Amino acid sequence: MRRRSARVPAPRSRFAGFRFPPEVILVAVRWYLRYGLSYRDVEELLAERGITVEHVTLYRWVQRFTPLLIDA
Repeated sequence: MRRRSARVPAPRSRFAGFRFPPEVILVAVRWYLRYGLSYRDVEELLAERGITVEHVTLYRWVQRFTPLLIDA
């Protein structure tokens, strides 16, 4: 009888489960933090690039991912 080796699960990305790629999320959060833009300004900048995101979503991203950028 073969013995199965114990697998260590791969660490989940902090971006797993989000609709948008990490690059989009990070650039939006950076724009907000670095340039002092409003959420609606960032929403408009992304829309100009063909990415539809609500300002409330941007708020949630900033709340969730700012600590990642600070720790980096």
